[in-house]
Amino acid sequence: MSAEALTRAALDRIAAREAEIGAFAHLDPERALAEARAVDRLPARSPLHGVPIGVKDIFDTADLPTEYGSPIYKGHRPRADAALVALARAAGMVVIGKTVTTEFATRTPGKTRNPRGPSRTPGGSSSGSAAAVADGMVPLAFGTQTAGSVIRPAAYCGVVGFKPSFGLLPRAGMKQTADGLDTAGVFARSVAEAARFVGVLTNRSGLVDLPPLPSPRLAFCRTHQWPEAEPATVALFEGLDLPEIAAPPEHAGLAEAHETIYRYEIAGALAWEDATHHDLLSKRLADMIAAGRAIDGAAYDAARRAAETARAALPGFFGSYDAIVVPATPGEAPEGLASTGEPTFNRIWTLLGVPCVTVPAGCGPNGMPLGLQLVGRIGDDARLLAAAAAFEARLSRS
Repeated sequence: MSAEALTRAALDRIAAREAEIGAFAHLDPERALAEARAVDRLPARSPLHGVPIGVKDIFDTADLPTEYGSPIYKGHRPRADAALVALARAAGMVVIGKTVTTEFATRTPGKTRNPRGPSRTPGGSSSGSAAAVADGMVPLAFGTQTAGSVIRPAAYCGVVGFKPSFGLLPRAGMKQTADGLDTAGVFARSVAEAARFVGVLTNRSGLVDLPPLPSPRLAFCRTHQWPEAEPATVALFEGLDLPEIAAPPEHAGLAEAHETIYRYEIAGALAWEDATHHDLLSKRLADMIAAGRAIDGAAYDAARRAAETARAALPGFFGSYDAIVVPATPGEAPEGLASTGEPTFNRIWTLLGVPCVTVPAGCGPNGMPLGLQLVGRIGDDARLLAAAAAFEARLSRS
């Protein structure tokens, strides 16, 4: 199949479904087809040559508007592509369009609905990317995670979401809100596809062709946030038949540490927007920035030290296991579109910088997807993904 034919198929699916789902912030079908035709004239540059992708509208694109989910940047046209977009194009991938992000990738939702239940949130902040992959509009898409913005929407929409180790994917040209937390990630329909996507972008053959790990050593951990798990998630874990490990004591305050760091850093990252266009910020974000400004620098430093202490103890947490299975979300995607759900089970892993991947794990009582999250060692993304692929196969069989 040519890149043009595949791009046309994707555009046809988008045309049929976009009015209901609202996954895209910007589409230019003729531009996408012209890019696909140009790709078809080139020799294959990667295993993903000709594949159409969605790009979260938090990444700069030179040939499409980049508005970061905010009216402050309405019609904004960057001069250059973000690093990840440029790498994808260099590998022969076709940018089909820009997917919806929440306001500056925070908590105020955009227009996107969950393809599995349009009255429910798709999650956030990578709402459009998760929905576009879940609905078959594109096979792959970029997202970002500062708290739970890849793992949560992937779980809610029933697809694979992969947040690599902090810094594995370049962030140049990505609108950042928290420098110590912001992480680029991807959405796909299988673990192997997510691994290949990141492998092509980072020139890692061990991810492009993921080595099999038939019998991964897995354990599960309830984490300190377990009381917030809904009955469907509790039942999911009761059926796993995995050894259980205790949540380390140094993880107890990490959710609060994450929130301190997030608010403190976002107050600095969006200082210009707050000073010059305060009236165009949502009240939710304006309040978050104000709260961040009120945080004392010493409290911020203490939160970072708590994260460093917990990070140093991670080898003991993982022990001999290849990956640890933890909840991805409290439960199914909540009803309504005013909220993107809670990143309850994602914050500490983002703060620690470990790689995380969520795989679909059936449905809850309302027929909406549930996901399970696997976390791995910092820098050992291939091992995590190999374990997740085996776990994915096990879930599929059961």
